[in-house]
Parts: sequence; C-alpha cells; structure tokens
Amino acid sequence: MHIRLGYDTYSLRSWKWDGMQHLNFASQQGLDAIQFSSNDDYGDTSPEALRRVKERAAELGIRIDAGTGCVCELSKSWNPKDGSPQQVLERGLDIAHTVGATAMRCVMGSQLDRFGDRPLDELMKALVKNFKSVRSKALDLGVKIAIENHKDLQAWQVKQVIEDAGPDFVGSNLDLGNPTYVMENPLSTLEILGPYAITTHVRDTAVYEHPHGAAVQWTALGDGSIDFKTIVARYKELCPNASFQLEIITGRPPQILSYLDPPFWKTFQGMPASSFASFIALVKSGRPFEGHMVIEDVEGRAPAPQFQDALVYQQRYDLERSFRYAKEKLGVGKPA
Repeated sequence: MHIRLGYDTYSLRSWKWDGMQHLNFASQQGLDAIQFSSNDDYGDTSPEALRRVKERAAELGIRIDAGTGCVCELSKSWNPKDGSPQQVLERGLDIAHTVGATAMRCVMGSQLDRFGDRPLDELMKALVKNFKSVRSKALDLGVKIAIENHKDLQAWQVKQVIEDAGPDFVGSNLDLGNPTYVMENPLSTLEILGPYAITTHVRDTAVYEHPHGAAVQWTALGDGSIDFKTIVARYKELCPNASFQLEIITGRPPQILSYLDPPFWKTFQGMPASSFASFIALVKSGRPFEGHMVIEDVEGRAPAPQFQDALVYQQRYDLERSFRYAKEKLGVGKPA
C-alpha cells in the first residue's frame, strides 16, 4: 500500500523558504506530500500567488495539507492581533481551499495550557464552539479542520473535541512526536486518533527512565525509542489516506516528566490507566539519545551566534536522513 510521504514546513523553519521553494525541495527529495505549517510559509498569500502554488504542486504530483495556528482565545498561545478565532479559522480555510488542500491543521494551544489557571475542559469547550462557528464554511469548501494533539491534550481529549464538534468536518492532525510529552505511547495515540486522522506529524523520540520518572527528547527518525515498523503497519490499517508528514524537530534538550512526584499529576486527571501502563512499558524499553546534536534552546536562552549556522544545517540534515529512513526502513513514500 502506498502511503504518501511529505514533511511539515516547520521542519525547515530556519531556511525561510516560500511556497515554491518548499515544493521544489519536496520534489527533489522524491516526496508526494507537504504540509504548510502556517499561512506565512507560503510567502505571498495573494489569491494569484496561492493559485500558482496549487498549480505547481499539481505539476509535481504533490498533495498539499494546509495549516494555521492557535484557534482558542483562552489559550496562552492565543494572539488577539490575529482577530477572532472564527476569523483565523475562516482565513485558514480560504487559503487551504485556494491551494487545493482538503485538510487544515490548527492547534488549541500548547503545553503551557496544562499548567495554566484555567481547566482544560474550559479551553476544549471554547475550541468546540469556535469550530462549530465555521462548520458551514468548511463543508462548503470541502476542507476538513485537523486539530493537532499539541502537548496540550491527550489523545482521549482530542477525540472528545472532534466528536463534540462534529467528525463530519473536524478530524485529527495526528502528531506522533507529541504524545510522549504528555505521558502517552504513540502507539496508544495512534489507536485512539488514527480513525480520525486526515493529516499527520511524524518524528521519533528518545524515551527513557529518570530518577523522577521519565525523560523524553525528540530525534530524527530512527534515532529514538519508538517502534515505527509497528506504527506503520497499524497506520496503514487505521489511516491509509492521511499523508505521512515528517515534522522533524531536533536541537531540543530532554524534558523530564516527574510522574513519581505527586504534584505532577494535577494536570493529568482522568488519564486512562491502560494508557499510562503502555507509556511505562515504553519508558522501560527505551534509551537516551547517544548521537551528536546541536542544542538550540536551553532554559529559554537563545544559542550563541556561532552555533546558528550549525542549527540551520542540522534541520535539513536530520530531515533528509529521516526521509531515507522512512523510505528504506519503513517502506513509506512513492515506490522506487
């Protein structure tokens, strides 16, 4: 079975490419899919420029998935300068339709919302309301909204949002890199959200034991602890029409999940025991990343200027070798 292979443009965020440059790179890499992480990644978003992006993608045989940002006004990620959540969603849907996409990724918020002053249930209800406000437009344009599990919600919570909003126009941007940061085994996340997946983010993660619980660190594909051969086999059964979009994010230090400390559980009320057990099994079988990696973010400090070129190079290097791993080891992408 042929699963489309592509990448999310955030993987090459430091390259500052426009839509045409991303499409040409994708074609050079032998890809047949791409996800534009945000409207800014097209460069020019005039209708004429977006139509040229659509035409170029068609020439190259590349399917576009679109994307926008935060669409929940109660989230710490929300920027009022963007307008209202309805306006952000409508603008994203229009752009997605113009470039020929049938999926538009968005997020409720980020990990900061797990430790905010509002219950996640409040944010989820606001998100559902915002989605419902654009239901008619999404259905008329033939573009489905894809909500990402963005280290804010666990898979069972994302499923609840989709069901409450309406799976006829809302689906999952299934991210397989974020689950470990909220104590989920990506295989468990796939089982829950795979049937709703209309686009994806894929990357590997080193997961291993720590004196306070577990440590997690994103890696290039094949460098981490995730069993992607099993994931791909199940992926083909659950979401065969969703493009396998690599979103490779390296250069981040390990994060500690202190689940042995009782206060940590404040933000994980309602987590299914079976899901936690699956995560613990992953932790005990995993290992730290032992390769070389330039770190771009240590305790919120920007890297020294002399490391900037290395970080830019690392983004492309790790993405390109992840393409090779996906094709050669996992059998994802266009047949050779």
